[in-house]
Parts: sequence; C-alpha cells; structure tokens
Amino acid sequence: MIAALDPIPMNPQEYLAWEEKQPLKYEYLEGKVYAMTGGTIPHNDLAVNLTTLLKNHLRGRGCKVQMADAKVGISEQGPFHYPDVMVSCDERDRRATRVLSHPCLIIEVLSPSTEAFDRGRKFQNYRQIAELQEYVLVSADQRMVECFHRNDQGIWELYTYSEEDSVLLRSVGWEGLVTEIYEDVVLEGGQGDGRIQ
Repeated sequence: MIAALDPIPMNPQEYLAWEEKQPLKYEYLEGKVYAMTGGTIPHNDLAVNLTTLLKNHLRGRGCKVQMADAKVGISEQGPFHYPDVMVSCDERDRRATRVLSHPCLIIEVLSPSTEAFDRGRKFQNYRQIAELQEYVLVSADQRMVECFHRNDQGIWELYTYSEEDSVLLRSVGWEGLVTEIYEDVVLEGGQGDGRIQ
C-alpha cells in the first residue's frame, strides 16, 4: 500500500541510492517518493499463497518469483513500484539485486485505499513493460481474481474468476482453483476462511 502524504521530490538515481538506506520502502512516481504502508493479514496471506503456488509451479524453470520487498522499474527513469507478487523468466532479471525490469506477470492484492491506483495509474505504468503478459488483481474482501492478459495483438483482455472457478495464468502456465489462492485467508469483509474442502 502506498501513503501519499508528503511526497519527497528527487531524481531516479537519488531515489535508488537514498531508498537503500531507509528502514521503510518507498515507491517512485513522477519524480517523487511515496512511503509504503503496511498491509493487513489477509492481504499478506493472499500474497504468500500466490507466491508459494507460483514458486512450486516454476521450480527449476529459471524464473524468479518475488513478493512485496522486490521492486519493479518501468524504465531506468522510473516509475518504481513494489508489486505484491511478480514473476520474471527473463535472463536479464536473473542476476538482479535491486530492481526487476522484465516481469511477465505482476499481481496486486487489492485494498480499499489502493484499489483505484492499482486499477488505474499503476496498471497504466505496468503496461509499458514490453515483457509483461499478465496483470492480476486479487480481491481481499471477496473471492474474486481478475486477470488482464495481453493477447497476440497486444490488446489487454480481462478474465474474471470467482469462488468455484479454475484460474489460468497463461504467462507462466499455472492453472489452479480460486479456493487455492484463498486457502486459510479470512477475508477483510468477514467472509469465511477460504479453506479448501
């Protein structure tokens, strides 16, 4: 989650050097840095579930599965964001230590304070990444997954999955149930724990 209070202006190089020394994470957008705020336990549980499912699926395939503390750069000049989960299978990202630049999949877990930004400006930024094939939004208050997939013509198509559906992430060849993503998650809206029956 991003906190928009008192953004600090600086150039991309200053931001990258400065942020390494900070105890908090900061996103970089339009020449300003924004402090990242903490998420909820359901938000974290969803990110952990997704990371685990993808890591297990991609083991041994040369892909990096990252969550929360890994930064993505839209270009060398920014913006720089911290997706909840991302996957890069690009050789150029294999030895990255500070920023991934070529992810094929980015996932954001929605929260009320960031949903509009995740759907709007952030997705607009992510679409500039040539290698990005899918952008996935996961609700933290209902069992719903929205998958934006870039087709062969470069057009983004939306696939929406609900509680009983099977989800297909074409970018990494993963298919699983919505209930797997929500396993052991107590939804923010108070719905059950999402356990697989």
